[in-house]
Amino acid sequence: MSSGSTFGNNFRVTTFGESHGKALGCVIDGCPAGLALTEEDLIPYMSRRKPGQSKFTTARNEADAPEILSGVFEGVTTGTPIAILIKNNDQRSKDYSDIAELYRPGHADYTFDKKFGIRDYRGGGRSSGRETAARVAAGAVAAKLLDSLDIKIHAYTSSVGPISVISYDPSETNDLFMPDHEAYEKASEYIEKLMSEGNSAGGVIECVIKGVTAGLGDPVFDKLDARLAYAVMSIGAVKGFEIGSGFDSALSTGLVNNDQFISDGAGNISKKTNHSGGVLGGISDGSDIVFRCAVKPTASISVPQRTVDKAGNEKEILIKGRHDPVIVPRAVVVVEAMAALTIADAVLSRPNDRLEYIHRALKST
Repeated sequence: MSSGSTFGNNFRVTTFGESHGKALGCVIDGCPAGLALTEEDLIPYMSRRKPGQSKFTTARNEADAPEILSGVFEGVTTGTPIAILIKNNDQRSKDYSDIAELYRPGHADYTFDKKFGIRDYRGGGRSSGRETAARVAAGAVAAKLLDSLDIKIHAYTSSVGPISVISYDPSETNDLFMPDHEAYEKASEYIEKLMSEGNSAGGVIECVIKGVTAGLGDPVFDKLDARLAYAVMSIGAVKGFEIGSGFDSALSTGLVNNDQFISDGAGNISKKTNHSGGVLGGISDGSDIVFRCAVKPTASISVPQRTVDKAGNEKEILIKGRHDPVIVPRAVVVVEAMAALTIADAVLSRPNDRLEYIHRALKST
């Protein structure tokens, strides 16, 4: 039996830990030796995900300080498994004692019970959003590897509820990670209204991957866009994924949707448009890889709801505890992390694509 906690083939990551357990963490296998890496490299990523940063995040107070236990010596990766630990310090398991026998609407309580016959009701255990802290730690390592190859990944909030960004201002910084100040102000008002009602909001995250050359990825089942979809859809709150023009492609025509190729006269090939989102036939085409994902509203809301207990008796439930009124802002870095893990995994398989690459690698050692 597998618990589904391992991702990747070449850059392989296994995460562990529960929301209210002693700690969470990850083990990374396949990171090449020689990559400069310290805990300080991970902190900027962890800080973007950690709770308690604004009025739009849960008040749970966790430092989310990652501790590298293995795989790094004198500030450089050794090529052996990298283990990272993130301790839990501010659990309030008593907040969940009243719902130990109830199934929370929108949560995985019922399905975990049906699969395993047992569930950790303290914040959802492995199905909690806190599980993503381990993903972000692993993603930070992958991002450091990709940065050495001039591959950059950037995600941002493109919409919250019905409010979407209209323009992109890279200098705009705010606690919703929306690169449009006017949209940010409207989204803030929208969330505050829902908070006053005990309700929550959803939204959309857009991610752009720059610097990936043509030829990365595989056809058929392991298409690069399919692997990205698999990675991003594995994030608990994500309910939809599209790449390039996505669902708008269904409203288009072949003449419009096709990306025509052009050349600069020196043999460098590019595209006039990027409806494909940087992937053709499951393989990168050299353009920016652009995808979006839909994030559902936070399931834990402070409004009475109907549910049942484990015996099937109908009950009313009112969820207590500390919860994000909107998941999207903290999920932005999680999306980046999963994208980084996917691209790093694909990068490490590239040398096996051609015999000439293998010969070149062996002759250079």
